[in-house]
Amino acid sequence: MTRYTATALAHPNIAFIKYWGNRDAALRLPVNGSISMNLEGLFTRTTVSFQPSLAFDELVINGREVTGPGLERVSGILEVVRQAAGIPFRAEVLSETNFPTGAGIASSASAFAALALAAVKAAGLSWSESAISRLARRGSGSACRSIPGGFVEWQMGAGDDDSFAVSIAPPSHWDLADCVAVVSSGHKATGSTEGHALAPTSPLQSARVADAPRRLEICRRAILERDFGSLSAIIELDSDMMHAVMMTGQPALFYWKPATLAVMEAVRAWRRDGLQAAYTVDAGPNVHVICPQSEMDAVTTLLREIPGVTQVLRATVGGPARLF
Repeated sequence: MTRYTATALAHPNIAFIKYWGNRDAALRLPVNGSISMNLEGLFTRTTVSFQPSLAFDELVINGREVTGPGLERVSGILEVVRQAAGIPFRAEVLSETNFPTGAGIASSASAFAALALAAVKAAGLSWSESAISRLARRGSGSACRSIPGGFVEWQMGAGDDDSFAVSIAPPSHWDLADCVAVVSSGHKATGSTEGHALAPTSPLQSARVADAPRRLEICRRAILERDFGSLSAIIELDSDMMHAVMMTGQPALFYWKPATLAVMEAVRAWRRDGLQAAYTVDAGPNVHVICPQSEMDAVTTLLREIPGVTQVLRATVGGPARLF
């Protein structure tokens, strides 16, 4: 049965221009495009094994069996692959992640990217990168961005067929780093899937979405021109806008903790003092501090001095999802 088994590794990504809100929740089609950077050193490794002896799909994450909604999301991806390949077998999915999950560090992105690639390979399918990106998107929208490598743009598209991610620059294009200030490693009370559904209840969401093409253009140009000043300004604005939508939805979502705000204020102060650093916060309390790789050690040292920061995870620019 080895031909029905494959292992894949994928990195999480940090969104510079955020994805928040769907126009189709089932297919996870976004209301705006987004841009991100893959994170080398942080990963999810997943093995998919289709087995005739299984009566139902099985999911084990970091050594613990998962049932309920988590398993249902995974089975949804597996079912798409089964139908495409004509394989009737259920699958055993073994997954491990080397960073906190459910805490706003894009664990679902790396998880569903690795799952999609491993499942397609295990089923014997030869799919393009864009097709695998579309499949990963169905499990977690941001997962589509963890399929290509380096700096990645998720094209909003008109529908399922053209809503996928592409690389706009390889990892070698710009020596950036992400120093993740972890202020909480616990699971957030409201997950991203539920949060996306609340986005339309904020009166600020329509303005955020309408302005997205402008922010995408500025961010894309900043990456291609390696302009850290422009990148800093646009990613902080975009992050603040997304959290403003969360805070003004019904019910309101407040992911920030006191230490989250302390890190954000510190980063602004460091930049005024000449340090190249910028913050961005995904759907969680932890703060991603983007900087040139040459500033990684300085940023890490400063972050560790902030009360409430329990650890600092470090990542450079990561490559695409790959078979392992």
